[in-house]
Amino acid sequence: MNSQEKRAGISLAAVFALRMLGLFLILPVFAIYAQDLPSGHDIALVGMALGAYGLTQSFLQIAYGAASDRFGRKPVIVFGLILFAVGSFVAASAGDIYGVIAGRVLQGAGAISAAVTALAADLTREQHLTKVMALIGSSIGMVFAVSMVAAPLLFVSIGMPGIFVLTGVLALLAIFVVLKVVPVAPTVPRQPTWPSFVEVLTNRQLLRLNFGVFALHLMLTAMWVLLPSQLISTGGLPVAEHWKLYLPALLLSFVVMVPAIIAAERYGRMKLVFNAAVALLLVVQIGFGLLSSSIYWLALWLTLFFIAFNILEATQPSLIARIAPAHAKGAALGVYNTTQALGLFAGGVLGGALSKYVGPGAVWGCGALLSVIWLSLSTTMIMPALRRRQVPA
Repeated sequence: MNSQEKRAGISLAAVFALRMLGLFLILPVFAIYAQDLPSGHDIALVGMALGAYGLTQSFLQIAYGAASDRFGRKPVIVFGLILFAVGSFVAASAGDIYGVIAGRVLQGAGAISAAVTALAADLTREQHLTKVMALIGSSIGMVFAVSMVAAPLLFVSIGMPGIFVLTGVLALLAIFVVLKVVPVAPTVPRQPTWPSFVEVLTNRQLLRLNFGVFALHLMLTAMWVLLPSQLISTGGLPVAEHWKLYLPALLLSFVVMVPAIIAAERYGRMKLVFNAAVALLLVVQIGFGLLSSSIYWLALWLTLFFIAFNILEATQPSLIARIAPAHAKGAALGVYNTTQALGLFAGGVLGGALSKYVGPGAVWGCGALLSVIWLSLSTTMIMPALRRRQVPA
C-alpha cells in the first residue's frame, strides 16, 4: 500500500475504534447497572435498551450511505458522530431505563458505518481493499478485547453514566480524526439515488453478502445472550474474569485471520477461504449446542467463532465495494450495514425469546440453520475480479 492508503486505513480504523469502544464497554456491565434503575428489572426493557441501537441503525444506514454518495463522505460522517455523541450524553443523564433507551435510539441514529466503509473504498486501490477492511475489522476486534477488560474496572470507578460520557467524548475525538487526519476523498461520479438502490437491490451477488452479514451478526448477538451465563454456570468463571477467556480467543483468531486473508488475496483463494469460514460457523453452532459441558469446550467454540467472524467481517465489506459500481458504493454499503444492524437487533430478540420459551438448544439450532443456508448461497457466489486503478501517492 502507498502512504495515502496506509494513512486512510489507520485513520478510518481509529474512527471505527473510537466509536465502537464506547458501545462495547456497555455490553458486559449494563445489565448490572439496569437493576438499580426504575423498571430496570424488566429483562425485556433491558434487552430493548441494548437492541434499540441496532434498530435505529438498521433504519438509517441506507439513508446515510446514499447521502454520502450525494453530499460527500466526511460531512455525513461528522453529522452522524455528533448525533452519536448527543445520544451518549442523553443516556448518561437518564434517570430511568426509558431515558437510556432514548439515548440508545439517538446513538443508533448516528449510522455512519456505510459512509466510513465507502470512504475507505474511495481511498484504496482494489488490490489493497481487503487489507484495509482487515485493518478496520482488526481494530474493532482489538477494541472489543480492550472493552472486555476495561468495562468492569471503569464501571467500579466512574459508573455507567461515566461510561456513557466517555463514549460521547470518544465520538467527538473521532470527529477530529475525520477532519484532520483522514485524507481527502477523490471525487466519484454521483447519480440519482433511486437508480442506485435499484441496482443494489437487484444484484444477486450483493444480496448473498447481505444475507451473510445478517446471519453473522444475528449469531453474534444471540451468542452473547447465552454465553456469559454459561461461563458462570458451566465454567465457574465470575463475570469480572470473563476477559481471561475473551482476550486469548480474540488474539488467537487474529493470528489465524491474517495469513488466511493474505492467502486469499495473494493466491486467488478468496472463495475457498470465505466458504471455509462459513462452514466453520456451522461447526461452532453445532458444537455449542451439543458439546458445551466444560469451560474448555466453550473456549474452543468461542475461539473458532472469532476466527470465522473476523475473516468474514474483513472480507465481506471489501467484496461489497468491489461488486458495487462506483456511483452506488454508498448505497450498497448502506444496504449491507442495514442488514448487519438488523442482524444485531434480531439476534438479541430471537436469542432471548428462543432461550426463554424453547431452550438454549433452539438458539444454536437456529444459528446452524442460518449457516447451512448461507453456505449454500456462498458456494454459488461469483467472486469479483480485481480491477486495477491508481491512487496518487
